[in-house]
Amino acid sequence: MSKIAVLTNDLQYELVEKNPERVAAVDAATPHFTGFLDEMRRRGHHIFHLQLVNDPEDPNAERYDGYLPVQRGTHGADIIEAFLAPEDVVMEKSKDSGFYETDLHERLQALGVDTVLITGMQTQICVQTTAADAFFRGYNIWVPTDCVVSARLDDKQRALDWLEGYCATVTDSDEVLRVLDAEGGLPRKNIKTP
Repeated sequence: MSKIAVLTNDLQYELVEKNPERVAAVDAATPHFTGFLDEMRRRGHHIFHLQLVNDPEDPNAERYDGYLPVQRGTHGADIIEAFLAPEDVVMEKSKDSGFYETDLHERLQALGVDTVLITGMQTQICVQTTAADAFFRGYNIWVPTDCVVSARLDDKQRALDWLEGYCATVTDSDEVLRVLDAEGGLPRKNIKTP
């Protein structure tokens, strides 16, 4: 059984379609990103899609001109079909981190997962907070740079720099696959703080 899981964040219709910058970033990443997910599935690794579902009672949930997006049961909350496969797991979250008040950790532990690849949108919010929470729970964390997106490139780069300097191995997906195939796993980052 695989000890590796890919976690996607917020690849949902209403979140991606919020503005032209997000649409362009996701469109540019999609062919390579979906190919990477296919390669990880082919190698027998787990794919979890973290699906933000907003609570109408949450005063901090972002509203689009008064409208609350990604509500349970709406098409806008659905994971974009291009990223899904029948064997993938879709699980709801109510905040940016996939670990916050969810059973993600328990599900991963039940599968024997010790390494997570954090992907999706946006790098500086959901990817970064999910990675930090994974680190706090002892996971080995990798972030494939070509499978994370942000509406603004400077936000993405700032988050990748923070992740690399703190808790994650940051590289592109081709290198992830090369290391996996050569070593049979993904080595843990040697954490050193200045």
